[in-house]
Amino acid sequence: MNPMLDANGAVQRILLVEDNPADADLTQVAFETVGTPAEINVLVNGEEAINYLSRHGAYHDAVAPQLVLLDLNLPRVGGLEVLAAIKSLQSTRHIPVVVLTSSESGDDIIKSYQLGANCYLTKPFGLNAYRDMARRLYEFWLQLAKLPPSSDESPPGGTLIQ
Repeated sequence: MNPMLDANGAVQRILLVEDNPADADLTQVAFETVGTPAEINVLVNGEEAINYLSRHGAYHDAVAPQLVLLDLNLPRVGGLEVLAAIKSLQSTRHIPVVVLTSSESGDDIIKSYQLGANCYLTKPFGLNAYRDMARRLYEFWLQLAKLPPSSDESPPGGTLIQ
């Protein structure tokens, strides 16, 4: 399936930041099997996510996603730190971030919203539940919601999110 284009003719992209290969595969399969044509890029740790979104180092030519799915329990740099970094930079703060994690901790939920999460979801169980979640996320965030146009204010190799 060809990736869907947004209103500006750009490919719709989802950035999935997930260190568990099984959860990453399940999420990707769920999006694919419900017919969501967005391109899904997977990163396995918080440091990679920050570099990708900052267009730093190996990610100097990365294209900003329209949606970030962010696990909280990540190696190197934790999900809450990644969330804070995303929402602190002018060029990325507009990107919706859906926290998708196994944590049901009230503290994690509160802190995520305090840091600017747009949504907090606990990971569902089983492929059917993942499919339902993927369909709803795609329909809401990439079809129904009006998002600001992607901006490339940060030049390649630009400012590193701290």
